[in-house]
Amino acid sequence: MEREIGELKQPHRILLGPGPSTLDYRVLRAMTTPVVGYMDLTFLHVMDETTELLRYVFKTENEKTLVLSGSGTAGMEASLMNLIQKGDRVLVGVAGYFSQRISEIVKRCGGELITVEAPWGQIIEPGEMKEALDKYEPPVVFMVHGETSTGIEQPLAEIGAMVRERGVIFGVDSVASLGGVPVETDEWNIDIIYSGSQKCLGAPPGVAPVSINERAWQKISSRAAIPSFYLDLNLIWKYWGSERVYHHTPPMSLIYGLREALRIIEEEGLEGRFKRHEINSQALLAGLGAMGFSPFAQEGYGLVTLNAIEVPEDIDEGTVRKRLLDEYNIEIVGGLGPLAGKIWRIGLMGTSSTRNNVLTILAALENILTDMDKPPAASGVSAAVEVYRKKAR
Repeated sequence: MEREIGELKQPHRILLGPGPSTLDYRVLRAMTTPVVGYMDLTFLHVMDETTELLRYVFKTENEKTLVLSGSGTAGMEASLMNLIQKGDRVLVGVAGYFSQRISEIVKRCGGELITVEAPWGQIIEPGEMKEALDKYEPPVVFMVHGETSTGIEQPLAEIGAMVRERGVIFGVDSVASLGGVPVETDEWNIDIIYSGSQKCLGAPPGVAPVSINERAWQKISSRAAIPSFYLDLNLIWKYWGSERVYHHTPPMSLIYGLREALRIIEEEGLEGRFKRHEINSQALLAGLGAMGFSPFAQEGYGLVTLNAIEVPEDIDEGTVRKRLLDEYNIEIVGGLGPLAGKIWRIGLMGTSSTRNNVLTILAALENILTDMDKPPAASGVSAAVEVYRKKAR
């Protein structure tokens, strides 16, 4: 049977889910830059520029800052696999889907998993982490900064300080936070941190920035060879560092895109970028609040880059999401695991975090809910506009 595969044509969605976010035209253009050899001096220079820009965004002086070939989960697995040996005790703060994933990888590495758990939508209390640190004396602690499944931003400064006091390695997942909210790698005593390219950084999916300080590197470089060749940070750093020893062929076009996305962040400035994300989240939540919806995250700890919204039982959240996509070309996402069917996850990340997108989704929701005989209590658009008006003063 004959078949014809036509030219690839994807729709231009308004991406307001938990990732990917919209790509700036400059990032798309950068990805069309010619591919060269992976040891070409011009590309090695691009690698150096990319790591320099990443240090700026991570707020770190770590020499060993690099980019892994793979998604944020590759950053997660590499960080854990390179640190943990069989029998190592690892403390993980668990309060959502991605902290559960960290726990699963710890077990696959042969580590002895210890958890401090909180209900989904709540923070991990620093006092409970302190008790676990004192009781179990783990050599490694991992936490998720911005939990994409619940819309929680975990407070890390206090926990980082108590972990450092005990000489423990502190690892952090910043996949949903880096480039959208403050991430103070050095100030918060974070020893190893990873992220993903496709969320607040505004780069294409497929690469994972990682930064490692000398405390963590001493542990990584002194251990026996890890089970994974591809994710062996000792070998990968020999390519990204000054030795320039080939390890594997890098995703060159994705790195071009990441470099340009980081240049855009530097031009905007971190403080300005954080403020933009904060204001747009405030406007969105004000609009949704006026319409009768409540945030799922614990008050005062909502992640402004990923807004988790409770959906009343009398509203079919899946139908609303489908209509947003079909009728308005807007993508938002529902809940994971126990939150399936109970929340919407609305991302305002990177280039997707704009006033226009906030007002567009609020207007679309108003129309859809009214059409479903579930008219909002008040105008969400008007409430959001009022936030913008006050912030402009």
